[in-house]
Amino acid sequence: MQNWVWAVILPLVGFALGLLVRWLYAKFQLSSSEQTAERIKQDAIKEAEAKKKELVLEARDQLMKERSQQEKDLRERRSELQRFERRILQKEENLEKKLAQAEKQLQSNVNRERILSEKEEFLGQQEERWVKELERVSGLSSEDAKKLILVTLENEARHDAQVVLNKIEQETSLAAERKAREIIVSIIQRIATDVTSDVTVTSVSLPNDEMKGRIIGREGRNIRTLETLTGVDVVIDDTPEAVVISCFDPVRKEIAKRALERLISDGRIHPARIEEVVQKITKETSQIIFEEGEKVLFDLGLHNFSSDSMRALGRLYFRTSYGQNVLAHSKEVAILAGMIATEVGANKDIAKRGALLHDIGKGIESESDSTHVELGVELARKMGEDARVINCIAAHHGDTEFTCVEAVIVQIADSISAARPGARRETLDSYIKRLESLEKIAESFDGVEKAFAIQAGRELRIMVNNERVSDESAKELAKGIAKKIEAELRYPGRIKVTIIRETRVVEYAR
Repeated sequence: MQNWVWAVILPLVGFALGLLVRWLYAKFQLSSSEQTAERIKQDAIKEAEAKKKELVLEARDQLMKERSQQEKDLRERRSELQRFERRILQKEENLEKKLAQAEKQLQSNVNRERILSEKEEFLGQQEERWVKELERVSGLSSEDAKKLILVTLENEARHDAQVVLNKIEQETSLAAERKAREIIVSIIQRIATDVTSDVTVTSVSLPNDEMKGRIIGREGRNIRTLETLTGVDVVIDDTPEAVVISCFDPVRKEIAKRALERLISDGRIHPARIEEVVQKITKETSQIIFEEGEKVLFDLGLHNFSSDSMRALGRLYFRTSYGQNVLAHSKEVAILAGMIATEVGANKDIAKRGALLHDIGKGIESESDSTHVELGVELARKMGEDARVINCIAAHHGDTEFTCVEAVIVQIADSISAARPGARRETLDSYIKRLESLEKIAESFDGVEKAFAIQAGRELRIMVNNERVSDESAKELAKGIAKKIEAELRYPGRIKVTIIRETRVVEYAR
């Protein structure tokens, strides 16, 4: 029985003790938390008070800084106001001084006017006495004397004005001539264009004379095919290792030359191959024509050209005039015209455009009998070019009157490009013939002993008989020879005629 009781009591006692221990532990934990919370509270209060002191100090420092800044700004404003006040006071003083000076000047002017009026009155009285005395001495009234003086002054003024006018005209003429010479010389020096030469006949080198037979072909089939397709004449003669191609159309001549050179290098020469090569070369030449026209327009900075006009320009690449490449000549003329237009204040773009197109008629394929000027004008009108550009084309050979200054500039630039040394090439026969013609014209005049064409025909020196030709008649002789040369010969540039008249006395001492 007792064991059972203890078995019941002991667990209850253990449970009660556990509850007691747990309660005590919880009470201890609560007391510790309260202490920690109180300590945290105290620390927070201390930290807040410290933060409050820091904020108060910072606010006090900020307030002191703002106060010092305000005091500084206030001092600056006060100093600025003081300076402004001083300037105002100085201006007031200056105004007062100027006012005093103005008053003095006004008083001085009043006194001066009074003195002048007194002098004028005195001079008027003196003038009346002088006029009466002059009328009495000269026997003329004042009106007659005025008319006489006015007529004299007018005559003197007219004479002086005419003298001044003549002087101005001479100076203007000399200045204009000097300026024109400077412009032209400057432009010629600034441009340097390579001159290419070509003729209507060209030759193709052959590796050997056996190639001539292959070019001719069986019964002449190859050469006939080449001539039919290209429209040229192929001349095969005794010239060693060479074939001559002749044609007035430079594009066809170039196509035939390139085609023949390609056939010779390829070695296969028969009608089918000739037709194939000619077609390829024709396409390549058409592309070259278009590219050359496009290149010139790009170099000159010109735009808005149709494909027909660009192709016509490109054809000028294969065209020559007196040995001068026409496309290079047109480009050169355009550059010259643009420079001259800039110097004289004309329209630069119109001058360049008209100069580039002035010979475009030479690149137009046409079977009509129209001149290259007419063909060029017609193409320019189709392109819708400006009337001034059309006038540049129509008047560059003097066939039409000039309607704008740009047309005159184009003609001048064309003459400069064509006449400069080395621009155009003459054949040897025509060159010798021109020199002989010059000498014959000079020797046809009475009193001429001998004539010499020098400097490539640009100067003609004439020796005359001093007994038959006097100094005065030498001048007339030079003019007569120059006029006859102008009337009978065609030549680039100008020819200088020099008359040499001398007297030689020879005596021997024995």
